[in-house]
Amino acid sequence: MLHPNENLYHLQVENNTDRLDRYLSQQLQDLSRSRIQQLIEQSHVQLNGKICTSKKIAVKTGDRITLEIPAAEPLQLQPENVPLDILYEDDSLLILNKPAGLVVHPAPGHPDGTLVNAILAHCPNLPGIGGVQRPGIVHRLDKDTTGAIAIAKTEIAHQHLQMQLKAKTARREYLGIVHGAPKTESGTIDLPIGRHPVDRKKMAVVPVEQGGRQAVTHWLLKERLGNYTLMHFQLETGRTHQIRVHSTQIGHPIVGDPVYSSGRTVGVNLPGQALHAWRLRLEHPVHGNWIEVTATPPVEFTRLLQVLRQRID
Repeated sequence: MLHPNENLYHLQVENNTDRLDRYLSQQLQDLSRSRIQQLIEQSHVQLNGKICTSKKIAVKTGDRITLEIPAAEPLQLQPENVPLDILYEDDSLLILNKPAGLVVHPAPGHPDGTLVNAILAHCPNLPGIGGVQRPGIVHRLDKDTTGAIAIAKTEIAHQHLQMQLKAKTARREYLGIVHGAPKTESGTIDLPIGRHPVDRKKMAVVPVEQGGRQAVTHWLLKERLGNYTLMHFQLETGRTHQIRVHSTQIGHPIVGDPVYSSGRTVGVNLPGQALHAWRLRLEHPVHGNWIEVTATPPVEFTRLLQVLRQRID
């Protein structure tokens, strides 16, 4: 039972001979097993009045267990009031339409003004993930890639969404405008991706034996635009720069990509690559219903399409 206004659980074991961490994860559905193991290791669990730091110890019928959840540590980042285009939100989940130019997570060269800073301002009372008051970034979008991105508000939601991505049940669909015209209407690119062997700021197709990780991208031709093409991409895996690397590898780099398509211009001022996370479908981590959101492409993406269509006419 959970005491009101306290992060304290008191449990008495009934008909059980399981190990401590398994028993607690079965009883406390709001905590992931990894979080429970962390709390045990950090001496926040008592078994029959004594601190227990062994997750493997067997608990028996009649044992008394007390588990204390310490207050989440504040994240050492400042909340910033950055406007957010919210596509879906509830107590567990937040889905946004990310604009170009917004970095998802603080990194060298981008210490603030990130999506995480914005979320901390929008959600000032996050319960915390792994004992830290932070949003759960489940998947990332490159700085200048726009579109739908999901953020977990709770530890259980974070764990559930990570499992969906690993099991490939969540669906991520993108729209991209590429150089050239593919000869076929659809295809699959199954090429491993790793850090570029020379330019460490880039990714590249790298054999698995040399550190590359499996990467699979499905593509479908949506509209031929002369020497350009509007493509639909669906990710099976989620490697860094995956679509950008794969489309370049087959000879059709993303228009406006400053890294993989430099030197190619279209006469339209773009903030970055013409790549947009268009649709996101996932299972809600609490009630299990499927959620599907569609993110409206940015003005620059739409304007580029209009210009290319006018050139054909």
